[in-house]
Amino acid sequence: MEESICSRATGSECLADQLERPSQDDRAYRVIRLQNDLEALLIHDPDTDKASAALDVDAGSFSDEPSLPGMAHAVEHLLFMGTEKYPGENDYNSYLASHSGYSNAFTSETHTNFFFEVASRGDHSGSAEERSNPGPLFGALDRFAQFFIAPLFLEETLDRELKAVDSENKKNLQNDHWRLRQLIKSLSNPQHPYCFFSTGNLQTLRDDPVARGVRIRDEFMRFHREQYSANRMKLAVLGRESLDTLQEWVETLFSPVHNKKLSQNRWDGLPISTGQELGTVAFAKPVMDSRFLQLRFEYRDEDSLHETQPGHYLSHLIGHEGPGSLLAYLKGKGWANDLSAAPENVCPGSGLFHIGVGLTPEGLKNYEQVVKTAFNYLAILHETPPQEWVFDELKRMAEVDFRYKQKGPASSTTCSLSQTMQKPLPRNRLLSGGRVLRKFDAKAIAEGASLLKVENLRLILVSNDAITGETKREKWYGTEYSVRKLSKDFCNDLKRAEMAPATARPAELHMPHKNEFIPYRLEVEKRAPLEPLKAPSLIRNDEAVRLWYKKDDQFWVPKANVRVHLRNPVCASTPRTLAMACLFVELVQDHLNEYSYDAEIAGLAHNIRSSSSGIHIWVSGYTDKLAVLLEKLLLTMRDLDIKNERFDIVKERLVRIYHNSEYESPYHQIDQYASWLASEKSWISEFVLAELRNISVSELRAFHHILVKKFHSEALVQGNLHRQDAQKLMALLEDTLKPQALPASQWPIQRSFVFPRGSNFLYERELKDPSNVNHCIDYFLMIGDLKDRALHAKLQIFEQMTEEAAFDQLRTKEQLGYVVFSGAVNYITTSAYHVLVQSEKPPGYLETRIDAFLRSFKKDLADMTPETFESHKRSVINKRLQKLQNLNEECSRFWAQITSDYYNFEQRYDDVTHIKSLTKEDLLSFYNYYIDPSSESRSKLSIHLLARSSPEKVAQDMSPADRVETLASLFGGILTATGVDAHTEALCTKLREANVEEGNVSKIVEAAATYLKDDTDASAQQTLQITDQVERTLPTVLPQIGIQTRAEDHSNPTNEATVIQDVQSWKASLALGVGATPVRDLSLYEDLDPKL
Repeated sequence: MEESICSRATGSECLADQLERPSQDDRAYRVIRLQNDLEALLIHDPDTDKASAALDVDAGSFSDEPSLPGMAHAVEHLLFMGTEKYPGENDYNSYLASHSGYSNAFTSETHTNFFFEVASRGDHSGSAEERSNPGPLFGALDRFAQFFIAPLFLEETLDRELKAVDSENKKNLQNDHWRLRQLIKSLSNPQHPYCFFSTGNLQTLRDDPVARGVRIRDEFMRFHREQYSANRMKLAVLGRESLDTLQEWVETLFSPVHNKKLSQNRWDGLPISTGQELGTVAFAKPVMDSRFLQLRFEYRDEDSLHETQPGHYLSHLIGHEGPGSLLAYLKGKGWANDLSAAPENVCPGSGLFHIGVGLTPEGLKNYEQVVKTAFNYLAILHETPPQEWVFDELKRMAEVDFRYKQKGPASSTTCSLSQTMQKPLPRNRLLSGGRVLRKFDAKAIAEGASLLKVENLRLILVSNDAITGETKREKWYGTEYSVRKLSKDFCNDLKRAEMAPATARPAELHMPHKNEFIPYRLEVEKRAPLEPLKAPSLIRNDEAVRLWYKKDDQFWVPKANVRVHLRNPVCASTPRTLAMACLFVELVQDHLNEYSYDAEIAGLAHNIRSSSSGIHIWVSGYTDKLAVLLEKLLLTMRDLDIKNERFDIVKERLVRIYHNSEYESPYHQIDQYASWLASEKSWISEFVLAELRNISVSELRAFHHILVKKFHSEALVQGNLHRQDAQKLMALLEDTLKPQALPASQWPIQRSFVFPRGSNFLYERELKDPSNVNHCIDYFLMIGDLKDRALHAKLQIFEQMTEEAAFDQLRTKEQLGYVVFSGAVNYITTSAYHVLVQSEKPPGYLETRIDAFLRSFKKDLADMTPETFESHKRSVINKRLQKLQNLNEECSRFWAQITSDYYNFEQRYDDVTHIKSLTKEDLLSFYNYYIDPSSESRSKLSIHLLARSSPEKVAQDMSPADRVETLASLFGGILTATGVDAHTEALCTKLREANVEEGNVSKIVEAAATYLKDDTDASAQQTLQITDQVERTLPTVLPQIGIQTRAEDHSNPTNEATVIQDVQSWKASLALGVGATPVRDLSLYEDLDPKL
């Protein structure tokens, strides 16, 4: 037997090669430490079709210089911008994209994590040729390693990436999660880095330090030099290659990382909150309509207590939702909608414990009583010794969950494990350490509970009506807030509540009962076929039920998925019926909550939701008690007793959800408008909200009976269940609900509108949030019917070719905004290509830049080599044939086909057949017909969400100097994209001389040409290209900055978009497409029981 590298003298130390792992985990693992003290976890997965690596650095925003907030985050961005070995700023990402891959990174308080995923090696895996002919993983690792060896921090990319950081920050300025998180941080101990502003912006990373004379590039390089050390790095690599090969690669590529022998970053003895911050309540005003109370306790860092996890025990009891729980009592009083509890290991040496309560309007009025009740529950924990049976339940479920843990995506695996490696775990427990509980430690639990006391408490109350006293604004996000000390009387009340005996506490509060849902029957019948089936079988198909079934034949876990579609056209026939259906399912969930919480803890999940075609139910998890939970859900649907008080609370909560959706980030809002415009039966939030507000309890009670009386059931049962089990589950549904069968002639037909060839439509909406500075555009090119898989194959290739190119051009080079997406999307029965950008720049300008990108791509496509074209085809094929990782992925894939009404279970294989035969000439024809901005046959819909509503309003807010600077900034993006440096002051001078206020397009274009001649080294070809783009852009951009163009300058009126003013009339003018129907006769899938 060949000796492994781990046991030979290679210079690396083997720390572990026998890791605790799940029962079905067929991967091989090895943990090594290189000579430079970099630690690596190597993972050999012989069957993976994706390879990945992640590297976690023990340095995050807590390591920022106080005078340079966001420093660690900026360095994370800048490492992508070229290295000495691979100096091209897009070398890394373009390499990954060409091999079906992608990358990402994030900066947390104490760590910075970088990761990528790429196609795994296909041929020669494990052979001698593997070392002489390494595949995509080796090339990706080589480029990746250089981030930590010799990054360039290129001066020419510095400003652009800092703008990307700034744009990322602005994306979050109206996000309550970020705003409240920073407020809490800012109100913490100023001596602890927890108080830092971690994201950074242009002010903190460029403008302020430059004004102080700081050479910012030198500071970023110094941070990398002083904080990025090999001994602070944990690397995880997953590939198809053998462990020995992976070790050779890691040793070769990562040994040059310099070891500065730095100690671990720790903050021992430094409290997050001191006596100055403790004993206070902060009142904060959110952007959205929300009410939230948080109790924050100064706690401890429990990373070293991974065997006992006392915080897990405490959070389980405090956050319990079953009978006797804190939440059950608060809901019974009408004070709360939800509750959470969790410890947080903030950093080595510091920890917090949170109890969060979502308040009702009555709960807001009585928030002090809510806090007292929480301390009443804590009194139970102080009074009752830690219960071993409670710990044993948690231990049992942790063991079961780990034993039957299924594989996840390669990048999720490496990213998660590289972070886990930073924890003080035995190396053979890297997979199990944080997941498995091992020892009951009553003393540690009691010590943790003793920290949950009044002296360690801070309160945060979030509501639009909560602020009292002097109002302040948080420095970085502008959140309105006030702070005051908790009164002495209130603190004394809390202390009494904390020490209250059982007779002085609400009788409804008590410890939970034993969990009857914990699974014990975990047998798996393993009969592996030669090859897993590609589709489920149709085992029942009649006027009442269509039942699909597939026995698990590849994952071998004691779990199953049951998904049911109760097909009923009444659900979304109007916005009002949709509102009532949504309210009904919310009430069902609310009613089930206490009962189902034990099931959730025991690995059983459920959901019920409404859609345009009916009600969807799913139950999934361990099969032992799955049928019990499904029966309870069905009984609740049938017998729901809609009580007035819960109706009012749930309705108010749902109204807030719909209201708040209109204050989400623009790029989260915009998709609903595309669905609404492209689909026959689709409603936007404002329509549903308007109806929801005036629905009465009596109306909903009447609707409830209509909803469950008549429908057609279609279901998928998949996993560790037998055929007869599936049939029994459907019999359970029929026997419980006893519905009338809905005839097929009444089933909803799914179809989209057909956009005329050569059409160009524009739909504009003004954002509701007056403080959001971001516009958003979603630019759609309608392609064709989803059944045309040959056409869809071309779209997939085009998506692959342009995805990285669009991101690099529109975000990295032109800096249009932090949020840039492109690719293929489907709307019911129609496929489309879209580009989405969220930006401070006006949508009209963004549209011209998207046009410019698509126009320029024609040359890229024409010049593409055969090798590059084939590489793109391989990347798409790899993506289409990507292996399923777990039972849920397979279920989702099948269910998507069933609910689409296409039932194209072999779709990915059909796509591959079409892709293999495509030529570059096919793609050029596709581009010329569907994509080219000059095409007379392309169909376009552009949706603009406007942060500012009209040129008149813009004109009122902008001075002539502001307009010149804005125009110069927009032109600068065009210049940079063309490879010409933009000198802002010189460009502004030329624009002022052109008197841009006149709106004379010709004079402004002439000014741009003069600037290019006098102030740059632009070639004649570049000058022609830039002035052409400027001329195309101006008629759109000038009105959006308050300048009206002269009529004679509108050179292309025939290409102007048709603005959609009246959506109903516009829809009436469109033809409906063909409805979705099965691509194959369903009888081909039938495996029916014989009729007697």
